[in-house]
Amino acid sequence: MPGWRSWVLDEDDGAWERRSTVRVVPPVQARKLAKVPFVELADGRLQGVVSSGSDASRVYVSSITAGTHGNSCSTNNNRPCGGLTDRYLCKHLDALVTEAIRQYGQERVARYLRVEVGEGKNLIDCLNSHKDPAPAAAVFSRFLRHLAYLEIPESTEPVPELHWFPAAGAVG
Repeated sequence: MPGWRSWVLDEDDGAWERRSTVRVVPPVQARKLAKVPFVELADGRLQGVVSSGSDASRVYVSSITAGTHGNSCSTNNNRPCGGLTDRYLCKHLDALVTEAIRQYGQERVARYLRVEVGEGKNLIDCLNSHKDPAPAAAVFSRFLRHLAYLEIPESTEPVPELHWFPAAGAVG
């Protein structure tokens, strides 16, 4: 696309330094934010926040570690998920993987988790999953910080703490 690079990241005119937006890679498919409001590939894990199916005020922090496929699921106050077993993923982890695939695509999620998914196979079925508790506080804290960004008043002026944050109007 002619001119795209210069409009977004032209280092010669410094325009990128005056904007609080960056190029955004759009999701592969539309996500269900009510069920999984936060999903990320970070800290060597697929991790995120998943809403409880039975209690609107409860959320679970769920994660799968890259390489080992150790999984963890607990409430935001560190109570373990009752549906997680050594052999099977709980419904929260299942929802997390589903939404991660919608966000990033199956190939990218599989590559991040270091799992080979054969033709026509389901990524979840290819995991060598087992319980491996992971700290939930950092993930939940990052989720809350992202929610706080939604409360910042709209402005055309640069917002220093958001210089890295993707904006809806960014070129993709």
